[in-house]
Amino acid sequence: MDAHRNTIIEGDCIDVLSRLPDESVDLVFADPPYNLQLGGGLTRPDQSHVDGVDDHWDQFDSFDAYDLFTHQWLDECRRVLKPDGAIWVIGSYHNIFRVGAILQDTGFWIQNDVIWLKSNPMPNFKGTRFQNAHETLIWAGKSEKSKVTFNYDALKTFNDDKQMRSDWLIPLCTGGERLKDATGKKAHPTQKPEALLRRVILSTTHPGDLVLDPFSGTGTTATVAKALGRDYIGIERETDYARLSRSRLRAVTPIANDDLKVMTSARAKPRVPFGALLETGWLKPGERLFSSGRRHEARIRVDGSLTTGEASGSIHRIGAHVTKAPACNGWTFWHYEDRGKLAPIDLLRRRYRSEMGLEG
Repeated sequence: MDAHRNTIIEGDCIDVLSRLPDESVDLVFADPPYNLQLGGGLTRPDQSHVDGVDDHWDQFDSFDAYDLFTHQWLDECRRVLKPDGAIWVIGSYHNIFRVGAILQDTGFWIQNDVIWLKSNPMPNFKGTRFQNAHETLIWAGKSEKSKVTFNYDALKTFNDDKQMRSDWLIPLCTGGERLKDATGKKAHPTQKPEALLRRVILSTTHPGDLVLDPFSGTGTTATVAKALGRDYIGIERETDYARLSRSRLRAVTPIANDDLKVMTSARAKPRVPFGALLETGWLKPGERLFSSGRRHEARIRVDGSLTTGEASGSIHRIGAHVTKAPACNGWTFWHYEDRGKLAPIDLLRRRYRSEMGLEG
């Protein structure tokens, strides 16, 4: 597998996928052919030609042929994914509903669909339909039991401390990011913006994870993965696209390791038992803990339980008992006394994680 890591492999995606080891990939991002079924050329009102997607790689003889192809590459992607791995697939109304059904038939478990809202979509020149201003991404785990990566807190921080929604407003790939061929024309008709891949990879992988793109195109997935400290494999059958990808990747400087750290929730951090604070000597049996306003207090017993005299239990259970609440986070409720001032025992938990090398 190491021979394939951080490479763009030129070849048919199903053939190349079949040669990759089982359960070796953390995330797949797939931008398959859309099978657009375009009928005739497309022109603007001034009769100039619109450079749409009419390449041979997007053409299939029938829906049955497209469905068979989709089954084949999805089967292989699921095989190479680790048990807790996941896949993202992007598509338009032409194909995403067929792909979604086949995803489920193949055994994937859908986590979310995400709408990519294009802030600068192409107009509908014929005026026969709504302007097509979005594409759909499906995020799915390898199975219903997969514990997929989701960096919830990192995305919330990214979004000004608000939950990241499933509609993402991101412009089309334009300007200097858009790769050009030797004649100055766009090198690939459906090059995705790096901002879109950055959000996908940031939200559902960790540094060092392996990201696979079976339809690599001009290497956007690989480019973003490398910048974010992830490993990558790109598969691309078109020689010109593979060449452009490799050139593009050579210009990427990965972000420094320290800057790759993202926000994580307390639940995602290693668990610290309250008794560990007694083992360190930072708290002692017989010592008293208080609520923030000293309204409630309890004594620490040798096994790490608390007692109020009438009730005994864990820091959480006794916090709930004295406040008459169904539940309580004892780490933030209980405070210890330090030189006459109160501080939450959570500070001691953080200190423990830091000194034991448990911080991410």
